[in-house]
Amino acid sequence: MPHTLRQSRRLAVILALALLPVGAVAAISTAKEPADGQLCEIKATPQAGMVKLEALAKGDTGAGGTYSFHVEKSGGSGSSVISQGGDFNAAAGRSQLLSSVTLDAKAARYKAVLDLVIDGRSFSCTKQIGGD
Repeated sequence: MPHTLRQSRRLAVILALALLPVGAVAAISTAKEPADGQLCEIKATPQAGMVKLEALAKGDTGAGGTYSFHVEKSGGSGSSVISQGGDFNAAAGRSQLLSSVTLDAKAARYKAVLDLVIDGRSFSCTKQIGGD
C-alpha cells in the first residue's frame, strides 16, 4: 500500500475519533424535553368532596424507568400514607399515567412526591395543598 494512502486512512480515523464526542453532544443537546423542562407531573382534580391525585411521566421522547409515588394526607377525617411504585415505559409524545389516588379533600392537607429514575438520572415533582 502506498505511503500516502496509509497516511490518509490514519488521518481519517483520527478525525473521526476526534469528532465523535462532538456528534454525541449534539445528539444529546437536541433531544426533546417538555417545554416546561419537567419530566413528571402530579395533577390534582377535585371530585365531589374528594381530590384525585395522578402521577404522570411526560415528555416528547419515549422513556422508561422506575417511579415512586408517595402521598401523605392529614385532616379532619384522619391521616394516611400511601406509597406506590414500579417500572414504566412511556410512549413518545404522550404522558403516561403511572398511579392515581383519591382522597377526602374536606379540611385536608396533603403532600405528594413523585420520583422518577430514567437512564440513571433522577427527577422529582412535589405537590402540596393546605398547611404550611
